[in-house]
Amino acid sequence: MTSPTIATVGELRASGHVHKTLRVEIRDNLLAALRDGRDPWPGLHGFESTVIPQLERALIAGHDIVLLGERGQGKTRLLRTMVGLLDEWSPVIEGSELGEHPYEPITTASLRRAAELGDELPVAWRGRDERYAEKLATPDTSVADLIGDVDPMKVAEGRSLGDPETIHFGLIPRSHRGIVAINELPDLAERIQVAMLNVMEERDIQIRGYVLRLPLDVLVVASANPEDYTNRGRIITPLKDRFGAEIRTHYPTELADEVAVIRQEAELVADVPDYLVEILARFTRALRESTAVDQRSGVSARFAIAGAETIAAAAIHRATRQGEDEAVARPVDLETAVDVLGGKIEFESGEEGREDEILDHLLRTATAETVRQHFRGVDFAVLVDAIEGGVMVSTGEQVTARDFLAGLPVLGESELYDEVCDRLGATNDGQRAGAIELALEGLYLARKVSKDSGGGETVYG
Repeated sequence: MTSPTIATVGELRASGHVHKTLRVEIRDNLLAALRDGRDPWPGLHGFESTVIPQLERALIAGHDIVLLGERGQGKTRLLRTMVGLLDEWSPVIEGSELGEHPYEPITTASLRRAAELGDELPVAWRGRDERYAEKLATPDTSVADLIGDVDPMKVAEGRSLGDPETIHFGLIPRSHRGIVAINELPDLAERIQVAMLNVMEERDIQIRGYVLRLPLDVLVVASANPEDYTNRGRIITPLKDRFGAEIRTHYPTELADEVAVIRQEAELVADVPDYLVEILARFTRALRESTAVDQRSGVSARFAIAGAETIAAAAIHRATRQGEDEAVARPVDLETAVDVLGGKIEFESGEEGREDEILDHLLRTATAETVRQHFRGVDFAVLVDAIEGGVMVSTGEQVTARDFLAGLPVLGESELYDEVCDRLGATNDGQRAGAIELALEGLYLARKVSKDSGGGETVYG
């Protein structure tokens, strides 16, 4: 959408524009979306009955919010989605440092211009994305970064040191009439958190010895890891008290939500069938429940997302080297993901040296559960009999789908292949090869056939 054409405060008043405070604006837009049946939180999965209702009540109440949760639970995405609750366009005094509303200038410079120009005060328009600011809290963050400081260049221009116009404003004042998000709030030094106290309660700022009172209109939202909350850093008690709402996030509780997150966030360079995404989702959930994994650290959703991207990369790597027409990920590619994802997991101290064994075991468990889900009721006796009769089936990271299918036993009039492929919706050679590989892996995990892996090759016999 293009911005409105209104260019002066006189035209703005003539148009009937009504100024709303930020919290009223967010509340009205949220309630309008709920009345119309629109989803104000697109792209968020698994929070519908837990986090979202709490968040909506906090915003309707006009509270500042802190989200507590382990890594990879979607806290930052949730904060960024709040931008959609702002008006598409908002008027500001053209050239104002803090983006003040034309009806309510607050800085010395804007007050002077408004008095001099009256209805001719120029108006500019800011899009909703420009009204959201985000800061990753780091130990080296200073008061000047968040609140502001004296600008020596302005002093050098001839202004007196006590002149309010010598101040260079920080991130929070510059977010006036907008949302300011602070990620990993406990990492802020305590003295920096103290500087935020006035912003959170009195809605003004204090910079050095200046007598300066700016009635800021900002919504402060923050994220924190519960472990950091009590150990590596903490939110000081007075600041914690000023947040109106403290909301706990969580990982998806349903498998379908876990799969939806992977599909939404992963940038896949090849075809990754749904059953492989399901295996990765089950694998991730098993890690979150394992006593061998440090659950205080958590298992991020990025683990499964990176896994999906890795097996897609393995598929296109194979297709490029072997000249396949279509790059399709297969179960044999799952091992490549485990090889590179282990470093994303924090294990308990007593599990040192067993990390690969734990990952392999949980991946086999996830694969077995997926096989049972999709192949329940399928009779594999014909395939098992063929293998027991001496047939060997070979596959591997660099074995093409066509070569794999050509090496399968001919099972006469059996409809087994068609049934397996139909169960998984396989329509091309790559997908069919993956379906049969999954069936073979399921037979191996059920101890119906044996498997020998090594040197990039896997043989079922």
